[in-house]
Amino acid sequence: MIDTHAHLFDDRLAGELPAVLDRAAAAGVERVICAVGIQPNHVAEAQPGDWDEVVRLAESEPRVVAVGETGLDRYWDRAPFALQQDYFARHIELARRLGKPFVIHCREAEADVVAVLRAEFERHGPVRAVMHSFSGDAATARACLEMGLYVSFAGMVTYKSAQPLRDVARDVPLDRLLVETDCPYLAPVPHRGQRNEPGYVVHTAACLAEVKGVPLATIDEHTTRNARALFSLPG
Repeated sequence: MIDTHAHLFDDRLAGELPAVLDRAAAAGVERVICAVGIQPNHVAEAQPGDWDEVVRLAESEPRVVAVGETGLDRYWDRAPFALQQDYFARHIELARRLGKPFVIHCREAEADVVAVLRAEFERHGPVRAVMHSFSGDAATARACLEMGLYVSFAGMVTYKSAQPLRDVARDVPLDRLLVETDCPYLAPVPHRGQRNEPGYVVHTAACLAEVKGVPLATIDEHTTRNARALFSLPG
């Protein structure tokens, strides 16, 4: 299984990362995706040279297989929306230039994000990207799928209150489905409220298997294949 989104350099994992990765391997997680970008809520904090460093790493670091996370957020009031839009466009352009996928953060900005993606789709064709930690509605998921994106689910889909999200997940085709932890955030049931880590992605996968009425092995097979395809990973 592949955890397609994790913040391994978060302070909450500092000092324990080797053990965290050992537990992930023991749980059957073979890889954690490495991406580089400036998250939309932090674009106002970017210092001179920060974007140049993102570009440098995306261009030259072989372990960086994606650009992001990037996107738009109307929930937190941490960065001017126009600045978020500027950085979103920068990340998309960088990803396209390098032939790498980009990772999309979207919170209470679904219409805005879909509009940006639709413009990209109309200019350049299918969009090589993933809607990470998806929390939108069925219409947003359909729009993204129609434009070629993948849809990734995190621990939220396991929460008792998340039946509408499980309904969305049920209708996402297996060949466009990804799983992630978004750790250290959003720990799935039965670890909700704890610090999340990559090994817990198996609980999200198990929930998706139940929702779709298929064996866990089927979710494992498809999400791993999808991650390898999107991020150009070796088999």
